[in-house]
Amino acid sequence: MTERRNRIVHVKLDERTVVRRKPEVEHERAVAIFDLLEENVFEPDGFADRGPFNLHLSAEEGRLNFDIRTEDGLELTRVALPLSPFRKIVRDYFMVCESYYNAIKKATPAQIEAFDMGRRGLHNEGSELLQERLAGKIAIDHPTSRRLFTLVCVLHIRG
Repeated sequence: MTERRNRIVHVKLDERTVVRRKPEVEHERAVAIFDLLEENVFEPDGFADRGPFNLHLSAEEGRLNFDIRTEDGLELTRVALPLSPFRKIVRDYFMVCESYYNAIKKATPAQIEAFDMGRRGLHNEGSELLQERLAGKIAIDHPTSRRLFTLVCVLHIRG
């Protein structure tokens, strides 16, 4: 069986834009990276045959940057997306997450489930937006989009 080439094998978040936050956020970040590396579909337009890929994500000057390299570090391409379309979804997502984490401590199971459904719904909305914005630049599947959206959220966090 041949190894799939159209995938990410290493991901790095720009440490200049990532701050250490609550343990819940750090846990989601770690899980997203772990799950992303375990299974993903990632096909940069014009470079799908050059994988597997290293991905460096950063947010600077209002743009989300996907710095895509070969597995051995050779620069291939950079895809930049405006961050502004993501701001409201990310803000709402973190607001619902905060309510969810607070609910876990003192709410009824029905209330916790309601917050969790809202959290998952916003996460799906953000994932779909990411997939739409990357269309024609990088092909990704839904699970990959969900994991990358989690990392986009982490990049939005400021001290």
